[in-house]
Amino acid sequence: MIATTTSTIASFHLIRYDSARAMKHVAFDRPLLRRAGGLLFWRLLGTGRGSAMSLGADLRRWALFAVWRGEGDLEEFLRTSPIAARWRTQAAESWQVRLTPVASHGAWSGRDPFDGLITRHGGGGPVAVLTRASIRPSRLVAFYRSVPPVDELLVRQDGCLASIGMGEWPLVRQATFSLWHDREAVRAFAYQEEAHRRVIEQVRAHDWYAEELFARFTPYASEGTWDGTDPLR
Repeated sequence: MIATTTSTIASFHLIRYDSARAMKHVAFDRPLLRRAGGLLFWRLLGTGRGSAMSLGADLRRWALFAVWRGEGDLEEFLRTSPIAARWRTQAAESWQVRLTPVASHGAWSGRDPFDGLITRHGGGGPVAVLTRASIRPSRLVAFYRSVPPVDELLVRQDGCLASIGMGEWPLVRQATFSLWHDREAVRAFAYQEEAHRRVIEQVRAHDWYAEELFARFTPYASEGTWDGTDPLR
């Protein structure tokens, strides 16, 4: 389990450009992010076309997940980084949210992004969930056969405010970010819906993942739009 010091936060940024030429920004953004002050952990992620993991990629839309030493470091990044300046001036649409880490288990590329942080107990209200998995090559076909029914279920899930599938590396390293009405909505999807429960059983029984991470957050201070609206407002 994780937590946070009183100041450590995470953030999630979803940026959509007008054309697939936005791919060029990814290579240039990486060295800038490595030098960003107070940035403890980050991943630039491509996004899928649906609301969950899928084989199709949306080359115009990209995401950044980040963990910051303190809120001031995020503020400094948003104020001074050329990456944030491009989001403001060149993106067709952008949305971002600040996140208080509540709980986590697993690892991301051999590392716990929240290592050494103090556990917090989330209260009521909206919940953000980040999942990430490194899929074993021998399990790829089975994994992607399981995606469509879960994706369909997610779209019509009453308590799901928004969700998106993402990836670091085509097909094999996948992630999702989702927003929920409350913790009960997350539990209902995870354990009560048959399609999702069946996938979880298959994952455990057949060892689909070489590595996985599940993290839960309390989202706050959202800004911008995601597909035309702010799902937290």
